[in-house]
Amino acid sequence: MSTLLAFVVTLCLLIIVHEYGHYRVARLCGVKVLRFSVGFGRVIWRRQNGPDATEFTLCLLPLGGYVRMLDEREGPVPSELTGQAFNNRPLRQRVAIVAAGPLANLLLALLLFASVNWIGLEEPKALLGAPLAGSVAERAGMRAGDWVQASSTDGQEWHELQSLSELSWRLTEAVEAGRKLHLDATDADGHGRRTLVLDTDRLDGSELDAQSLRKIGLGGPFSPPLLGKVSPGGAGDQAGLKSGDLVQAVDGALLADAATLRRLIRAAVLDGEARTMLWRIERAGQLLELPVTPKVLVDAGKPVGRLEVMVGAAPALVTVRYGFFDGLLRGFERTTDISWMTLKMFGRMLVGEASLQNLSGPLTIADYAGQSVRMGLAHYLGFLGLLSVSLGILNLLPLPMLDGGHLMYYCFEGITGRAISEWWQTQLQRAGALILILMMALALSNDVVRLTGLH
Repeated sequence: MSTLLAFVVTLCLLIIVHEYGHYRVARLCGVKVLRFSVGFGRVIWRRQNGPDATEFTLCLLPLGGYVRMLDEREGPVPSELTGQAFNNRPLRQRVAIVAAGPLANLLLALLLFASVNWIGLEEPKALLGAPLAGSVAERAGMRAGDWVQASSTDGQEWHELQSLSELSWRLTEAVEAGRKLHLDATDADGHGRRTLVLDTDRLDGSELDAQSLRKIGLGGPFSPPLLGKVSPGGAGDQAGLKSGDLVQAVDGALLADAATLRRLIRAAVLDGEARTMLWRIERAGQLLELPVTPKVLVDAGKPVGRLEVMVGAAPALVTVRYGFFDGLLRGFERTTDISWMTLKMFGRMLVGEASLQNLSGPLTIADYAGQSVRMGLAHYLGFLGLLSVSLGILNLLPLPMLDGGHLMYYCFEGITGRAISEWWQTQLQRAGALILILMMALALSNDVVRLTGLH
């Protein structure tokens, strides 16, 4: 229920802001607005202060909205109101009215990202676990416990990093731009400073998603190989493991972090049978050696080892917070970065250089909305900002039925001095409707695949 409520609130807020942009600029330009609607279908709430005032409605399906303006192309207009009809306003005003919706979403995103910066977020410190064997990160010389403090794509201009999520964002930018990523790293205590260079310029950015980024091998948050809750009767309990044990070595090999230990446990299977490991642990200041045999389970069709023990302590957290002007500036930078990356991603999908699996639909949005709400206000505001950017950029695409399609018509009018014919508008509207239906069907299909794990 909380996920559904978060989804509805999210959509309604973004739609209201988008349509208010159209409404406010239309009023400023002297255009009469007949209806401001949130949603489609049957009206479930209506308010109108007078017969000549704008009618505000809330409809049953909150999957969009519209602002209906007085327009001679949609019906007869009394002679005394022709000056207030949208189609009779100067070209520059019509452009401003149409563009105001997407721009309102981008402005909202800026304020939301700035609010997140002002409130502050508890995020994992950019203290990394062991990279995957043979990965780009390992070849660059990354080690468990590395603290990445700054990044650069040219080795000259450096950006300070405060959290692991900021590092992931810089990594995404580097992969998408096809450039190397230089990292300024130290050990966990800030000593032994060195520069690492990730060869992200050699990666294919066409399949840029969370899974492809994991293939780079960048370790997750560093966590010591400390044991937490041990399930009674489980394989770990039978081996004599206890909560609070610090695992120092497995089969004589020193351990770097909890992620390495988890991989060793899963891999402790030989020909479908559990393999016994020799663990060296520290317990209450004493060193012990214990033979540990996991239980064999099948995960995604593959036998893996499991101990039924919580492995790893909570990662180190930092509070990322900025002052008023710094927060506003970083909110602006975040908005422009995401906008530009979204535009380039759409362009790459259009020419076949990026996977159409990057499209997400209402199911994914609802899922992420629910998750972000449970994580706290700042996380939800950040999610809203990301979605607001996406909505703004999507509506600026030159597709009929979207704001960008109307702006395309006005560009033609501005260049040729005449409006596009009604016949062409009708044909383009039909083509645009078909494209949008296909996009929505594909996005919904991607949602189902993503949420059911069928990929």
